[in-house]
Amino acid sequence: MNETYVECMVKRKNSGPLTALKILLIVITVIAFLLGTIGGILFLIVAVAAGVGAYFVGLNASLEYEYLYVDRQLSVDKILAKSRRKKVETFDLGRMEMLAPMKSWHMDEFKNRQLKNVDYSSGMEEQPDKRYCMIYNGEKRVIFEPNAEMVAAIKSIAPRKVFTD
Repeated sequence: MNETYVECMVKRKNSGPLTALKILLIVITVIAFLLGTIGGILFLIVAVAAGVGAYFVGLNASLEYEYLYVDRQLSVDKILAKSRRKKVETFDLGRMEMLAPMKSWHMDEFKNRQLKNVDYSSGMEEQPDKRYCMIYNGEKRVIFEPNAEMVAAIKSIAPRKVFTD
């Protein structure tokens, strides 16, 4: 039995508004806590609520994706703040219609189709663009950033569906 195992990590671009919201919530927490210690239970409640909000915003502000390819399956995990892992989705590559770079002419056939867009990439368009687009089961357009080893592993099981131009 020949099992191929490839994993790849991609850090999502930090979101400016989420970082600003996190800082604002921390400032509100500190000010409300200081006012609450002088007197007023209402300010302590606001401080606790803002602190909890800052925690959850901080989890989503630092985001990484891990792609794991094992035996014809591609699994995508989301890592929040480098401390929590959450399984996002698993793709059976037997149901994949096509995998090609984002700007490839092979994707022209799918431009006008109504597909659900799912983005598991870094969110940045670099030069050259490393993002790939996978059309999955005729219903999803999955955008992700695999490394060359992962693309080669996927191409070995579906050579007519994977393009690297």
